[in-house]
Amino acid sequence: MQNRKTDRAGRTARYGMLIALAFIFSYIEAMIPIPFPVPGIKLGLANLVTIVGLYMVGPAGTAAVSVVRVVLVGFTFGNLFSMWYGLSGCIISLICMILLKRSGRFSILGISAAGGAAHNVGQLLIAAFLVENNAVFVYLPVLLAAGAAAGSLIGLLGGLVVERVERYLP
Repeated sequence: MQNRKTDRAGRTARYGMLIALAFIFSYIEAMIPIPFPVPGIKLGLANLVTIVGLYMVGPAGTAAVSVVRVVLVGFTFGNLFSMWYGLSGCIISLICMILLKRSGRFSILGISAAGGAAHNVGQLLIAAFLVENNAVFVYLPVLLAAGAAAGSLIGLLGGLVVERVERYLP
């Protein structure tokens, strides 16, 4: 019985730490101006926590952490619309990364790059739905390239973090 409580407490602490880190990374990212004429291009710093979480706590825990982070960031730094954009990108990206990881055919870098691109696809889908106009897809090529590039960088960093953290966490 004691071991079960210890496991639950450790898992809760780990999720809390991941949410806090993702929230801090989102705050830092909100302070960095990105001078691109295309809306929606970001570094995706909080996605470092997502990719590390996918390898350290699994899909269900990572999904919970990601959704909580998006909602907290939406209430803190955005509005209802930014939360919808964030949730749509988050959900599509998570589904994509979970499926690619399960396939066993992709590295953490490839999974993260695909997740970055999928995130932007999710945001364009919700944008097209909200504005009732498919013209937003004119941004798709630029957003796919930016998402894949940012995702690759996050995947590279995530791989380094997972490699080091695995040594210390069971």
